[in-house]
Amino acid sequence: MTARDRTPAAVLAAAVRTLTDAGMWAPREDAEKLLAHAVRDRAGTPRADELPLSDKELAVLDDLLARRAAREPVEYLTGRAVLGGVEVAVGPGVFIPRKHTEPLLAWGLRVLRDVDRPLAVDLCTGSAAIALAVAHARPEATVHAVELDPTALTWARRNAARRAELGDTPLHLHAADVTDPALLRGLDGTVDLLLANPPFVVEGRELPPEWQRHQPWPALFSGTDGLVVIRAVVAAAARLLRPGGGVAIEHDDDQAEPVMALLREQGVFTGIEFGRDHWGSPRYTTARRT
Repeated sequence: MTARDRTPAAVLAAAVRTLTDAGMWAPREDAEKLLAHAVRDRAGTPRADELPLSDKELAVLDDLLARRAAREPVEYLTGRAVLGGVEVAVGPGVFIPRKHTEPLLAWGLRVLRDVDRPLAVDLCTGSAAIALAVAHARPEATVHAVELDPTALTWARRNAARRAELGDTPLHLHAADVTDPALLRGLDGTVDLLLANPPFVVEGRELPPEWQRHQPWPALFSGTDGLVVIRAVVAAAARLLRPGGGVAIEHDDDQAEPVMALLREQGVFTGIEFGRDHWGSPRYTTARRT
């Protein structure tokens, strides 16, 4: 391999071809992330984007490409994911925050725009990405995050500690079951915003290998209709939100109507509607407490 073949541009082009041939749905985006990870030790090096890759860097990248071609999630390979401009650590045992959730987060922050010292709750927090993004955007907010799975909680605590070290407002993390009717009982009627990206996949459904083989099943599947946890989230929102408070719940693209129906059944919500993700799919449903 010549020096020209080792330049980042040439290596990236070859990586894109490799992932395209492997059938990845976003080969260039994946290749860019994996290349950046392979050369991460170059940070601060002058003209780093022009220097030929070393044998070590090429070996690291080749391993990452092979594992990605075998359908390991990119975020597990790099150990990081970003939501709302906040980077969190992720790995086996915790659900990976997705780009799909950005519009839900943006809606939630709009709800808080005119609220002084808001109180927010993130249910099924996983890595704590949503909660940390809210705390970062609104430093004066009080943010509670709830997670049941011990492994996911370990990641959430790690990420919360890291963001606190960087100066963000610390979270209130709770090891608790979202389906518990007494969840966060002391906050009844006081919450300005409740966000949730709960498990919503129908039991038995076959998912792409990135989820089916690698991500934690409790964060994915939720009963024979996919709505078991969402029902609990809706009930919690009805109890926890103050009048005028907002709720946003992520769901599958064929669940908007059932989720809106669950909110209507409570009899305490107004402005019930679904929002679309960056692909244009119905991805989350929102409402305000009357």
